[in-house]
Amino acid sequence: MRKSLLLIILIGLAFMSFPAPQAKAMDPITIALLAPVAMAAAEKAQPYILRGLKGGLKGFCDMGMDMIDIFRLPLGVLQVTLGAPFGYFKDGIRNVVLGFVAPFKLAFHTVMLPVRFCGF
Repeated sequence: MRKSLLLIILIGLAFMSFPAPQAKAMDPITIALLAPVAMAAAEKAQPYILRGLKGGLKGFCDMGMDMIDIFRLPLGVLQVTLGAPFGYFKDGIRNVVLGFVAPFKLAFHTVMLPVRFCGF
């Protein structure tokens, strides 16, 4: 009882020591003055934004394919062991190799995703 009361007091003091955040609003007039400037900047940046989004989408598709390829490892092991008498040994070896490489490709594509969003 004593430990839980002390813990509750300590947690309460920790949360009460930080002040509540203050709201800071912008004047509506300032927003009205800056809207035309923001629209002009958005129109000029539109081709670059679309190119970056297309590159990012391609990066996400590559990552999705790599995630699916990870499941080739257990499939390949089953093909090599149980499917060998039925002629699946060659396909099993191929799936084992592709499944083994897939996590490394996924890590590489994950690291390269921000670069793809830049449009490269």
